[in-house]
Amino acid sequence: MKRKPVTHTTLRRQRLADAAISTLARSGMRGLTHRAVDQTAEVPTGSCSYYFRTRRELLQATVERLAELDIAEIDERPALTGPASIAQIAEATAGLVQHWTTAGRERMLARYELALEAPRRPELYAALHTAGSRHRAVAENMLATAGAAAPAAHVNAFVAFLDGILFNQLTAAAPHRLTPEQLRRTLLSLIHTCADRTIPGP
Repeated sequence: MKRKPVTHTTLRRQRLADAAISTLARSGMRGLTHRAVDQTAEVPTGSCSYYFRTRRELLQATVERLAELDIAEIDERPALTGPASIAQIAEATAGLVQHWTTAGRERMLARYELALEAPRRPELYAALHTAGSRHRAVAENMLATAGAAAPAAHVNAFVAFLDGILFNQLTAAAPHRLTPEQLRRTLLSLIHTCADRTIPGP
């Protein structure tokens, strides 16, 4: 099946959504305006409101772009989506967390800004839930690959634990962040626990 060509409109919408992510990370929800997005994207004033006429549409597009970028990076790591050992899954997950809290830090900050706003905006909550369901599907598949007898029973706790690690790595003072090796071992232990496996010795 041939892929549909990427149109100018699609590219412009992506550029504006990326600018919205940067604006959120830098200025928070209060700083997210159509004009601020135009300035961040370095496009003529009025461009953002042309493609996303309301704040609701802009937020929806931002959530969808965040999910799109996340899933693309997950797909780049075969151990997260295909056959792999528990050690390989832990290694790939640790690498992804490390990426999301360094090179991808801006996106994670934007995601937390949106998550904090969601309880006050039902439509935003629904958009985040839809996007999050894709991440949970990946996590459930990882647990199934690791040998969990009932991956669906553990997936919510697994995702919550990962969210906690991400938040800590983004916000904690340097002495309280996990090193890459600590991160890998922590995730290895977590996956073994969720898969109801005995954790191997050192």
